[in-house]
Amino acid sequence: MDFKDYYQTLGVDAKAPQDVIKRAYRKLARKYHPDVSKEPDAESRFKEVAEAHEALIDPERRAAYDDLAARHAQARARGQAFEPPPGWDNGYEFSGRGDGRDSGHSGARGQGAWPGGEAGGEDFSAFFESLFGSKGRTPRGRHGAAPDFGAQDAPIRGADHHARIEIALEDTYLGARHTISLRRPQVGPQGQPGVHERKLEVNIPKGVRPGQHLRLNGQGDPGDGDAPAGDLYLEIAFRPHPTFRIDGADVWFDLPLAPWEAALGASVDAPTPEGDVQLAIPPGSTAGRKLRLKGRGLPGKTPGDLYAVLQIALPKADTDSARAAYAAMAQAFPEFAPRKAHTTSQEASRS
Repeated sequence: MDFKDYYQTLGVDAKAPQDVIKRAYRKLARKYHPDVSKEPDAESRFKEVAEAHEALIDPERRAAYDDLAARHAQARARGQAFEPPPGWDNGYEFSGRGDGRDSGHSGARGQGAWPGGEAGGEDFSAFFESLFGSKGRTPRGRHGAAPDFGAQDAPIRGADHHARIEIALEDTYLGARHTISLRRPQVGPQGQPGVHERKLEVNIPKGVRPGQHLRLNGQGDPGDGDAPAGDLYLEIAFRPHPTFRIDGADVWFDLPLAPWEAALGASVDAPTPEGDVQLAIPPGSTAGRKLRLKGRGLPGKTPGDLYAVLQIALPKADTDSARAAYAAMAQAFPEFAPRKAHTTSQEASRS
C-alpha cells in the first residue's frame, strides 16, 4: 500500500492552519469537479482532493495522520515500505466531533464532494479506509456523544471521548490496574493540530473481553457552566500473545510433545493464562489432536474453553547415539508408512 501525502495533494504546507486547508480544498474542488471541469483527469483528481480534505479538515484525524506520516518518514529513511502498523491508533483519544460537519462533501453525480455539502465518502482509497474507516469520522468510526440543544441557554454536557487500548490476555483472567497513556489531538492557538498526552489509572475488571468498553466517568470534555463533563470510553483489545490465540470466548495454543509422550501417553505441564497445569496425554495421540480444558477459556458468565493442539517435536539426530536411536526405531517399525495415505489418494485420482 502506498503512503498518500495529503498535504501535497492540496498543495499546502504540513504546518498550514485549518482555514488554509479549507480554502485550498475549495479552490481545487471547483477546478476538478466532474460537472464543470474540462481537465482530462478531473474525476480522479477530484476524488484525491476530496479524500485529502476529509483527512485533514478534522483536527483529530489530522493529528493522527501527522503522527503516522512521521513514522512513514522514519521508515522511508530506513528504506522500508509503508504499512500502517496494526492497531496504529491504540491510545489515541478522540471526541468524535471534529470538523466533519463542515467537511464539505456531497455526492454530486456520485463522484464525491462539492464545497458546502455533506460527507459522502463512497470513494475513499484503501489507504484512507485503513486509517479512518469508510466514513472517515474518526479512526475505527468512533463517534462522540452529541450535545443536547433542547434549551437555548441550557448548560451543555461535555462531549464523550473514545480511545482504544490493548491489554494483556492475562489481565482478563486475573484483573489488573494499569497506568495508561492517552494521546489527545488538540488544536493550537495558530489553528495547527498537535497531540497532548495524559496518564490515567485504570482498573481492568476480570472477565473483560475484546470489543467491550470501560467507562470512566467525567474524563471527557468539561461541560458548559454547571453541566457535567463527558465520559471516556475505553475500547478493549488484547495484545498479540506469543502462546495463545483467541477465537470468540475460546483460547487455543499449540502443545509440543515428544514422540514417546504422544505414543505412550504422559502427564505434562501445559500453559494456561492463569499458570501451568498438569494435562493428561492419552496414549496413541497424533499431531493435530485437540484436548479441551472446559471452562478455562475467557472468563465470564459463560466462560469459554481452552484447547491444546498437540504437536510432535522430534529430537535432533546430531550425535552418534541419537542417530543410532533413530536407526533402531526404523528397524522396530518396518511396516510404518507415513506417506501411504498420500500414495493411495494419488492412485485413486489416476484410476
